[in-house]
Amino acid sequence: MNQLIQSKLLICSCRNSLSQIYKNLVDLSLYIENTSIIMEMRKLTKEEERVIIHKGTEYPFTGKYDDFFQKGTYVCKRCGQPLYSSEAKFDAGCGWPAFDKEFPGAVKRVPDPDGMRTEIECAKCGAHLGHVFTGERFTKENTRHCVNSISIEFIKEGEGNE
Repeated sequence: MNQLIQSKLLICSCRNSLSQIYKNLVDLSLYIENTSIIMEMRKLTKEEERVIIHKGTEYPFTGKYDDFFQKGTYVCKRCGQPLYSSEAKFDAGCGWPAFDKEFPGAVKRVPDPDGMRTEIECAKCGAHLGHVFTGERFTKENTRHCVNSISIEFIKEGEGNE
C-alpha cells in the first residue's frame, strides 16, 4: 500500500514537472521571438534615436520625404514594417510627409502626454513616427498622419519586399 501511494505521488510530481517544463519552453520561445524582433531592428544614428526612441521631432521642411512623391512603400526605419503606400501620401504644406491612410494594423495611436495630440507609433516595434490629426479636410479620409522623414524609409515600387 505504501508503495502504491509513493508511485502515485511520483506520477503526480512528474506531471507537475512536465507541466512546468512545458510552461518554461513556451516562455523561452516567446523570449526568443521577442529577442529576434529586437535583434532585427536596425542600428540608428544619434539623431534617429532622438526622434524614433525619445519621441523627438525633426525640423519642418528638412526631411527627405517632405516633397517626395515617387511610387512605392514607406516602411519603419527601425524594424522595416510597411506603414504607408505612396498612394496615401499628399502635400499638406506642413513641412513633414503627410499620409491619409496607413496599412491596416501597421500604426498604433497613443494619446500624447500633452492631452492635445495623438502620437503615432509603429505597431510592430513602437518607433515614434509623428502625430495624427483629424477633421482638417485635406483629403476625403479627413486624416493627416504627420510623419518624421527620419522615422521612415522608402522602398521604390518593384524593389524590395512590398
